[in-house]
Amino acid sequence: MTESVPRRVVAIVGRPNVGKSALFNKLAGRRVAIVHEETGVTRDRVSCEVTRHGERFELIDTGGVAFFGKSPAVDQIQSGTRAQVDVAIQDAAVIVFVTDATAGVLPLDEEVARLLRTCGKKVFLAANKSDNETVEAAAAEFEKLGFPVFPVSALHARGLDPLITAILEQLPEGEELTAKDPLRVVVVGRPNVGKSSYINRLLGSERVIVSDIPGTTRDSIEIPFSIGEGPGARHYLLVDTAGMRKQGRVHESVEKFSLFRAEDSIKRADVAVLLLDTEDGPTVQDKKIAAAILEAHKGCVLLVNKWDLRQNIKEEEYEKALRRVMFFFNFVPILFVSTKSGFNMKKSIEVIDEVARQNATELTTGLLNRVVRDAVDRVQPPQVKGKRMKFYYATQTGTRPVRIRIFVSDRTRVTDPYKVYLGNALRSAFGLEGAPIVLDFRSSHGPEGESRGGR
Repeated sequence: MTESVPRRVVAIVGRPNVGKSALFNKLAGRRVAIVHEETGVTRDRVSCEVTRHGERFELIDTGGVAFFGKSPAVDQIQSGTRAQVDVAIQDAAVIVFVTDATAGVLPLDEEVARLLRTCGKKVFLAANKSDNETVEAAAAEFEKLGFPVFPVSALHARGLDPLITAILEQLPEGEELTAKDPLRVVVVGRPNVGKSSYINRLLGSERVIVSDIPGTTRDSIEIPFSIGEGPGARHYLLVDTAGMRKQGRVHESVEKFSLFRAEDSIKRADVAVLLLDTEDGPTVQDKKIAAAILEAHKGCVLLVNKWDLRQNIKEEEYEKALRRVMFFFNFVPILFVSTKSGFNMKKSIEVIDEVARQNATELTTGLLNRVVRDAVDRVQPPQVKGKRMKFYYATQTGTRPVRIRIFVSDRTRVTDPYKVYLGNALRSAFGLEGAPIVLDFRSSHGPEGESRGGR
């Protein structure tokens, strides 16, 4: 793979229950990660874009690094959490190592320190829970771990500025890729679900025509859109598309051309936003549009529009029912919005950005092979014609979408259910919410070929 541009990424790591998520939320300036006294609440990576002192960077929260050797079920969860931590460390330019100043240096802190000394990244130690001067003075004990120590209190916002300043000084200049190559975001859905209203709400102007008459938008309209100013700005190309009707209802030549343009826009997009009507729920046509997005291997966000019209159901209940019906879309984030009231408009862009980042994830070969081998050991491939496929090696061959080539003894013995299983195992280990995974199976002996699955 080609060498990537240095990323302005800061990862927060540490043992469980030291206040990593609380510090994450303070640095982010808003409540993003769940904070709870129970150990192990954060298991997947949580990330968001942060702007501090006029500089923008990505902040990643991770699950606690804990000991192994417990029950198989607990080990499996901790193994997945550890894989997420490894990916975050790999992606980051700066690591914030969080400890509990009130507990002093514990053996697991020393284990985490040993891990971080070999990562080759700049590490700052945040001695959290330094709520007063007495505890702050005791935080000097952590200097023996070999990293610059910053006594902080996420609860009282003490000591954050020196830590933030140190972080910003170590971040690479990087390059804002969207300035030269804007993120192409295509908005698709059935007629009259609010696609044009969604784009107009983001733009803050009536840039595209909105009408209750289905079919108002005939062509795919491309509109430049930016958030922020200067080097930290994010640039997008919003693509409004014609409503995608059932093939049997597309009669006019203009409508057929509109449908073709919408399908082509999906193929050329970085992220597809599929809008559903909250009152109609997922229809057969919605499922067909979702299938077209899957077929094109595009990152996706599912927006349930007109949520202001629903009064008698909670988001959790609606999402559970929606995922049951659209089970093949279970890796796609769901967000409830209202283009009329503006509910969750800003958050929708944050989710789109996150899917775009996940879609560009690069995995180290060693970690990738460990995850695949663990998955194969956990559930053996089924026998096909009396023989079982053997796994040899895996490597990532591309991003956007994430493409992984897996060398096996005979690719013809890889069944479709097993492809789905391996895809789910990779997603469980690495997250990749909203990002498709394309598996390319190759036989180590015999004719070459490929077989895709596990999206």
